[in-house]
Amino acid sequence: MVPSSPSPPPPPRVYKPCFVCQDKSSGYHYGVSSCEGCKGFFRRSIQKNMVYTCHRDKNCQINKVTRNRCQYCRLQKCFEVGMSKEAVRNDRNKKKKDVKEEVVLPENYELSGELEELVNKVSKAHQETFPSLCQLGKYTTNSSADHRVQLDLGLWDKFSELSTKCIIKIVEFAKRLPGFTTLTIADQITLLKSACLDILMLRICTRYTPEQDTMTFSDGLTLNRTQMHNAGFGPLTDLVFAFAGQLLPLEMDDTETGLLSAICLICGDRMDLEEPEKVDKLQEPLLEALKIYTRRRRPNKPHMFPRMLMKVTDLRGISTKGAERAITLKTEIPGPMPPLIREMLENPEAFEDSSDSGDSAAAAPPAIQAIKQEEKSTYESEEEEEEDDYWDEEKERGADSDGEPWGGEASAAAAAQKKSVTQ
Repeated sequence: MVPSSPSPPPPPRVYKPCFVCQDKSSGYHYGVSSCEGCKGFFRRSIQKNMVYTCHRDKNCQINKVTRNRCQYCRLQKCFEVGMSKEAVRNDRNKKKKDVKEEVVLPENYELSGELEELVNKVSKAHQETFPSLCQLGKYTTNSSADHRVQLDLGLWDKFSELSTKCIIKIVEFAKRLPGFTTLTIADQITLLKSACLDILMLRICTRYTPEQDTMTFSDGLTLNRTQMHNAGFGPLTDLVFAFAGQLLPLEMDDTETGLLSAICLICGDRMDLEEPEKVDKLQEPLLEALKIYTRRRRPNKPHMFPRMLMKVTDLRGISTKGAERAITLKTEIPGPMPPLIREMLENPEAFEDSSDSGDSAAAAPPAIQAIKQEEKSTYESEEEEEEDDYWDEEKERGADSDGEPWGGEASAAAAAQKKSVTQ
C-alpha cells in the first residue's frame, strides 16, 4: 500500500485591503477589514475618548501615506467604513469577563490626620490661586480665529499679560504649601524656576473644553487651537492640546490637580538644590496623600495614581520644548520678553539682547538680585509689583549680600524715606 502524500497546507487567507487607508489588512477588526495601524488607532481613540481637530476642511484624503497627518479625518473615515464603537467596548469587556475583581479597600488607604490636613491645605492653596472652569465667565475674541499665522501681536500681548499673572499665582500657591518656606531661599527659587512652566501648562490644560477644542485663561478669555498657536504657542500648540486630551480620562478634581502641582514643584531631583534630601522629605507625604486620595475616590481604579504620576514626566518634556519655543519667540516679538516669563526659564541670558546691556530699563534685573525690592513694592504700583518685583518677596526675612537689614527695619527706613520725599 502506497502511503498517501501529506496534503498541502491551506493557502494563507487573503483579506481585502484596509477599508480605512488601503494598506495590507491583517484581518477583520471592529467589523471591517483593516490594517494593524488603523485597528490600533481606532481602539485608542475610542478607549481614551480622544477629540481631534482638522486644520483644513474636514475632508482630508486618508491612505497609507497620509493617514497620520490628520487624526480627525482618519477617525471619521473609520466610522464611515463601518468600524464599531460598541465592538471596542465589547472586546475590552471580553478580556475582563474571566477576571472578577473584588474591590477591597485596605485600612492603609485611610488618610491619617496629618495627611488629611495636608490634603486640605494643598487643595485650598490650589483653589484660591486657580479658579475652576465653572467659576469663570468665558469670553472670546475673533482675532485670527480661522487661520494660523506666525504671531498675532494682539493675542501675544494678552497672552503674555495673563501668563505673568499666572506665574504670580503659582508663586503664591508655592508659598502656601506646608513646608515650602522652610527651605532655603535659594532652593525655593530653584524649585519655582524649574517647575513654573510645568504647573502653568498643567493648569491651562485642565481648562480644556474638548467639544469646542478651546482653552480658557483665568480672566475667562477662551481661545481656540488656532488662536493659541497665533498667541505664541506656535509649533508647541498641538503637543499641548494632545496632553490636555490625555488628562480628560483621568477626571482629576481640584484636589488632585493641586497635589500633582505640588509634586511637580517640590522635587529633589532638580539641579543646583542646596538641600535635595530635605526637598525629597517634603515630597514624600504629598505622594502618599495623592495615592490614598485617588484610591479612595476611585476604589476600583488602582491604576489612576501611577497614571497621574506619569503626567509629571510628560509635563517636563512639554516644558523643555516650551523653553525652546520661548527662545525662538524672542525673535518674533517686537520688544523684550516680559520679565517674569523670562526669569522663570532656566537660561534667562538667552533672552538678553546685546543692545539691552546698557539700558537697565529694557532688561529687568535677575530675579534673585531683585529680591530686595519687596519692601519698596508696598509703595509701587500693582503693575510694577507684578512685572518686576514679585519674586523679591522670597527673601523678605533674610539679609542682602552686603549684610543690610530686612523686614521691619527696612520697612521703617523705606517709610521714612517716602515721607521725606513727600514733604
